[in-house]
Amino acid sequence: MGEIEDAIERADREAFTREPPKTLQGRINYLMKQLKTTKAVAAELGVSQRSVERYRKGERKHPPKDITAKIDGAVRSRWQPQVRKRRRKQAAATGGITVETRARFGYTASVGSTDDGRFRRLTVRLPATYAQRLFDARDTGASDQEMRGIIAEGFKEVYFQDGGGRAMGLSDVEINDIDYLDLDY
Repeated sequence: MGEIEDAIERADREAFTREPPKTLQGRINYLMKQLKTTKAVAAELGVSQRSVERYRKGERKHPPKDITAKIDGAVRSRWQPQVRKRRRKQAAATGGITVETRARFGYTASVGSTDDGRFRRLTVRLPATYAQRLFDARDTGASDQEMRGIIAEGFKEVYFQDGGGRAMGLSDVEINDIDYLDLDY
């Protein structure tokens, strides 16, 4: 996963109305409900089918840290899909999306271009159309670079051009380097 997709996933997790199961057994049982077979759960986690059976029965309670992280990620990525869907729908329809980032921006203007060698820390509320485009791009399997382009276009319109009030000669904005990026919707 890329930086943008990770940020979307973190924003989704903030919408949970209930916490996912805390025990190993509870998490494995939840994955069993979602994936239906021990074979599918084992393939998802990268462990043997027998290990999944042991986790499920409580015979093995402390898997290695990397397996624990995979189990946690698999549960959280499937947890409360309706809540996630409703929140995304609201952001894409009316709410928009807030992007907080510390990144290096480059731009092309009528005078020339620059890679603007300094980091900028920006928190910008992008309109709902950009949220919709970002979610659509993620759902169709767009690359991280394509999703960066959507966010950069939103920054160009909202931040750099201030909705048409300034920097009208600015034709292209790029996010060249991301230190961190957070989304909220």
